[in-house]
Amino acid sequence: MSIKRENINQLFSLLQKKYPDPKTSLNYRNTFTLLIAVLLSAQCTDKNVNNVTKKIFKQYYRPSDFVKLGVQKIKKLIKSIGLYNTKAKNIYNLSKQILHKYKGRVPNTFDALYELPGVGRKTANVILNEAFQKPTIAVDTHIFRVANRTKLACGKNPDEVEKNLHKVIPKKYIRKSHHQLLFHGRYTCKARKPLCFECMINKFCKFKNKTKL
Repeated sequence: MSIKRENINQLFSLLQKKYPDPKTSLNYRNTFTLLIAVLLSAQCTDKNVNNVTKKIFKQYYRPSDFVKLGVQKIKKLIKSIGLYNTKAKNIYNLSKQILHKYKGRVPNTFDALYELPGVGRKTANVILNEAFQKPTIAVDTHIFRVANRTKLACGKNPDEVEKNLHKVIPKKYIRKSHHQLLFHGRYTCKARKPLCFECMINKFCKFKNKTKL
């Protein structure tokens, strides 16, 4: 049984109170460096990405900078991050594409972002939400878990969950709901030991195996 529609507004009202102005925990200098940071964050913690990029972004923060560096030098800069070989190639290629096709500016449409090397649906939605304030939801592992556990928007894969979230979330909450659900999953509705006993939306949640203090 899914959450009743009349309760969904209350649920997001509570999340809005706890996270009134949520933003990404990734550090960035401009829209381009946000794109690089999000790309690097795949299968890697935001903390690790921030540790690596704090030095990089001081000197390199434009597409032209990474084109000049080339793949091998980019690899050296990000070698402590998982999948660095593939990510370095994608960073170089997307930098070249942004530089030549978009005159160095990160595009602000889903289709244009999705065409960039290494940019999937989740990354494109994060950029649109964070950098361009568009009402998108990027379904990561946290949001996928929260949506399915609570029965807010069930789905077998991230695309299904994203589609269903857009159907049920009130328009006024959609843009901020991305980070609100993410943070709720990261800090409260944890994968192994969810903190159900201190969860603010517990009374609306349909999770069968709620934990007790």
